[in-house]
Amino acid sequence: MTTPAPARLSFTDVEVEYRSRGGGRVRAVAGVDLEVLPGQIVGLVGESGCGKSSLARVAVGLSAPSAGTVRYADRPVTPLGWRPRSDAEVGLQMVFQNPYASLNPRRTIGSQLLDGVPATVTGAARRARVHELLDRVAMPAGAADRYPHQFSGGQRQRLAIARALAPEPRMIIADEPVTALDASSQAQVVNLLVGLVRDLDMGMLFISHDLSLVHEIADVTAVMYLGRIVETAPTRELWRAPRHPYTRALIDAVPQIGPTPRLPAILAGEVPDPANAPTGCRFRPRCPHAFDRCVEQPPTVDLGDRSVACWLTDSAAAPTAARPL
Repeated sequence: MTTPAPARLSFTDVEVEYRSRGGGRVRAVAGVDLEVLPGQIVGLVGESGCGKSSLARVAVGLSAPSAGTVRYADRPVTPLGWRPRSDAEVGLQMVFQNPYASLNPRRTIGSQLLDGVPATVTGAARRARVHELLDRVAMPAGAADRYPHQFSGGQRQRLAIARALAPEPRMIIADEPVTALDASSQAQVVNLLVGLVRDLDMGMLFISHDLSLVHEIADVTAVMYLGRIVETAPTRELWRAPRHPYTRALIDAVPQIGPTPRLPAILAGEVPDPANAPTGCRFRPRCPHAFDRCVEQPPTVDLGDRSVACWLTDSAAAPTAARPL
């Protein structure tokens, strides 16, 4: 009997390019290496426009990478076409940001959940499977006969999660899944997703611009800036001792509430246009520690349990005055 490959999701030197309206090329993702293991939550954070959603679309095959490879369960992820996906790739599912657009308004919830139920489940068991899915996301069985517009935003997102769970996935891509929800609904959906990962031993790539939320739920955090991963580390270690100036800037931008409250520090400047990205280190124009070597692209340095793409991690290259961070 053949042992199934681990449901691991990996990106190797992935690039994503788009053609701009002016006819030029925009590199939204500029060479990403990342891995999500079974039972692990990896948070991907960064400012709007840094390429997080472009990477998510490539991860599930909604678009093809311009270069590099995306592999799930040790097999390349095939871009979606008219043919059904292989059984192996059905194990890779996505929860989208907008629950209003991710469900078909003309079909009942039950019929949409049935679309994802494996064909091996037949007869009365299919209807029972719909009720199981609804129960797993804390929705009543009667929701199966209703339409998406009859639910609140938080309820719709839970139903979208149930739809993603229907094919019994081993890996979930959650692209800003709570951004469109109010605070109460956000807490419910996040707790649901984390509980599912732990209970079902799934992997999850959780994409968000909310670093404080990622801090609470992610085992590993990857920080993305203008199409590149600049730092990856276990989440608690990343917060305790960030090694990249951009990571530090993101953490400093989170308000601190406590005995000594602190207002957020504002990172100067805006994310540059990807169509006209800076040469060398892409964070260089906004970095308070930039020096002459930063005109060259820094290598990604492996520091054991973390990796950092910054010249400041190279003691020989960094100027003495710039080393503390």
